[in-house]
Amino acid sequence: MMKRGLSIGDLAVRTGLSVSAIRFYEKKGLISPDRNAGNQRRYEGSDIRRLSFILIAQQIGLSIDQIKDTMSELPEGRTPTKSDWSKISKRFRNTLDERIALMQRMRENIDGCIGCGCLSLKACQLYNPDDKAYRLGMGPRYIISDER
Repeated sequence: MMKRGLSIGDLAVRTGLSVSAIRFYEKKGLISPDRNAGNQRRYEGSDIRRLSFILIAQQIGLSIDQIKDTMSELPEGRTPTKSDWSKISKRFRNTLDERIALMQRMRENIDGCIGCGCLSLKACQLYNPDDKAYRLGMGPRYIISDER
């Protein structure tokens, strides 16, 4: 089935992306244009939605692989329906909820102890006596986990 419609330049204008960024997403397998008789890429309107989803997902810190995995649930060969988008949005919502919780913990604790186990500040004896944060795991435990 031949996709008719948008050239790569038209898609760039519609999405605000550069042509090179669109080619990058194509190379990563996130979008799949057809080619016309002149071997020019042709995109569907649904590719605008796919690229918009990619941009939003990247803004919240998802990797290309995570985005590709999420988008693999969308149908190939047809425009995704509202039902298709709803299915992936439920999974995406869980990721958003986790990131929101992390950001809230950061906001609440960033000016105090982050539980890194450094014991370098005098206050760490109050927040992290006997280096108990280390027993919870490596890294800034009081930010990336609710455990104390």
